[in-house]
Amino acid sequence: MKKNTSSRSFADYKPEAHAWITLASGEYYPDILPAACELYKPVLVMFGQLLRQAHSSEDLFRSICDLGEQWMRIQLARVFRKYVSPETPVEMLKKKTAVDVICHQFGKGFRRIAEVQKGYATRPIPDEALCAVLWEYKDRGKKGYDLTERLFAILRKAFPRLEITGPERAGKDIVLGAIFPQYTKPDRPVDFVIRNGDEVLAVGLARYDSDRGGAQEDDRTGQYRDCAQEILTYAKKHSLKTKVIFLNDGPGLLLGSMWDDYAYLEHTWPDLVKVVTLRMITERISLAWLQRRF
Repeated sequence: MKKNTSSRSFADYKPEAHAWITLASGEYYPDILPAACELYKPVLVMFGQLLRQAHSSEDLFRSICDLGEQWMRIQLARVFRKYVSPETPVEMLKKKTAVDVICHQFGKGFRRIAEVQKGYATRPIPDEALCAVLWEYKDRGKKGYDLTERLFAILRKAFPRLEITGPERAGKDIVLGAIFPQYTKPDRPVDFVIRNGDEVLAVGLARYDSDRGGAQEDDRTGQYRDCAQEILTYAKKHSLKTKVIFLNDGPGLLLGSMWDDYAYLEHTWPDLVKVVTLRMITERISLAWLQRRF
């Protein structure tokens, strides 16, 4: 007989935590190399062309940022980071508008163009090692998109009369200033909102953690704690039913103190906050809980 889990807290699942997380399928090495080399060979060829024409590393970077095709520009920026400026943050490199800031802040650390040209000349085209590194970026974020897509499907099946909104894969987050009038922090982003007509029953954040630890654990749970406190304070002040759902999944939950930290969030706000994995949703998120006023 299936054990009734409806009254269990997130902490109660810890002894069998591995059975409640979702494991995304991965890819084997070196099986990926033919596809990786085919995909990224044009990127490495283009980098070589720009590299030969550049009179300095800063000039090389600016020539990359001048390219109009976004995908190629981002891949070239990643190659640039590996060859020229490993200390430059990846997210900054993606922004065309940040070119002057990057050159000002990190330009002194750029490897000299002659050394870059010499290093590039020693590598084959396609460079299997670099192609394998770039391949790791290819599906970054896809697991999170898959998670939210499945979340929406599960919620809509479980609660067909409720409205579930938010970006189902890529897309802009919902900001709470657009949901609640005069919200404390109007630019606060959330991943999904559950409504019954005009009534907001719950708001939530969804994350897939492939691998986390150390300071990253503290950052995530600290952000969640601040978010829950802010939302629930507003809800109480305005006599709302609104609750908070944190959907977290993936093997990262099994590392360090992550499971215990999330359990503590539930313990801090009994019945008002629930932490779930995909497999827990139908067991722990009920219509009665969503509609209850505490």
